[in-house]
Amino acid sequence: MARRKLQRRSLQFASRAIHVGQEPEAATGAITVPIYQTSTFAQSAPGVHQGYDYSRTDNPTRTALQKALASLESANYCLAFSSGMGAATTATLLFKHGDHIVSSRDVYGGTYRLFRRVLQDFGLTFSFVETSNVKGIERVMTRHTRLVWIESPTNPLLRITDIRAAAEIAHRHGALCLVDNTFASPFFQRPLALGADLVLHSTTKYLAGHADVVGGAICLNERSLYERLKFLQNAAGATPSPFDCFLTLRGLKTLALRMREHEKNAIRVAGFLKDQPRVRRVYYPGLSSHPGHEIAAEQMDGFSGIVSFEVKGGLTGARRVLGRLKIFKIAESLGGVESLVELPAVMTHASIPKEERKKSGLDDGLIRLSVGIEDIDDLIFDLESALKSQG
Repeated sequence: MARRKLQRRSLQFASRAIHVGQEPEAATGAITVPIYQTSTFAQSAPGVHQGYDYSRTDNPTRTALQKALASLESANYCLAFSSGMGAATTATLLFKHGDHIVSSRDVYGGTYRLFRRVLQDFGLTFSFVETSNVKGIERVMTRHTRLVWIESPTNPLLRITDIRAAAEIAHRHGALCLVDNTFASPFFQRPLALGADLVLHSTTKYLAGHADVVGGAICLNERSLYERLKFLQNAAGATPSPFDCFLTLRGLKTLALRMREHEKNAIRVAGFLKDQPRVRRVYYPGLSSHPGHEIAAEQMDGFSGIVSFEVKGGLTGARRVLGRLKIFKIAESLGGVESLVELPAVMTHASIPKEERKKSGLDDGLIRLSVGIEDIDDLIFDLESALKSQG
């Protein structure tokens, strides 16, 4: 009896996170990608080498990370950076004096600071709009617009932008579309498949996932754009160390498992919070009451692990809640296995002027939770205790 021939199939996400770019090392068979802790590489003759000459330009550990991240974002190329802001700054070096960038109004404070307090001084111009209403993007597009910069979900109000529609508007005006995918991770959302040109990550967050390394990445498909960014990556020099790449690769291996748990816990936390009398408003795209829920459900495979909410009593009430939490630790950043809590107005978004925060709807008393993967009953008890003590 003839043996049935099995069809070849592509590896699924969780398998790619473990295997792509991470084959056993050729010399020894080591299962884990080595840390190539070297600044330079021997050449057999001047200009003749094995693909590596200097670690700022390229390093084998970084190559493994870039291959893995490209696979997870369904991208042809990926470039790794020393931080999310290093990636963001390098992306903006694509543009010149007089170019115009449209950005989500509700955007990470570090991104706003880069745009308003650094790049504006070099002649770039910016329009901050509510990109969840794509008509707002269309209204501010000009003949000088070169980029539409989107966060979806946004930081910290978790607003959702129709990425496909935003990319179509950008392309119709001859501009690129960049999506900061940090909050969703490629496990839940792949913007390149929705028409985006560039996907940016702070790999510090969900991708590395253990609050022990800082990094960034840009994923993309178009070769000429990659070559330009590769040149800028080397020229500007915001590249990660081999050890940072090793740590991020280690975190990637459990990304699928962690993201499932983050989302499962976040859904329970959001459901609990919306029924609390001392909570004024809950922001989580997984709730059917969220204004962007339908679009999120269409373009995402899940709703991730960030929940924001407002309590009665404004900033004073919010400070009181944070002071009484035990498991949720007060800290900036997000996406690690441990649960964190912060007040954006005085922490991650303090660099945004108060009047601008008000325009974006960011209340001074807004609390942002990064829901970790602890036991959900412990997390709910922690929140319940803090809220009961509030009054």
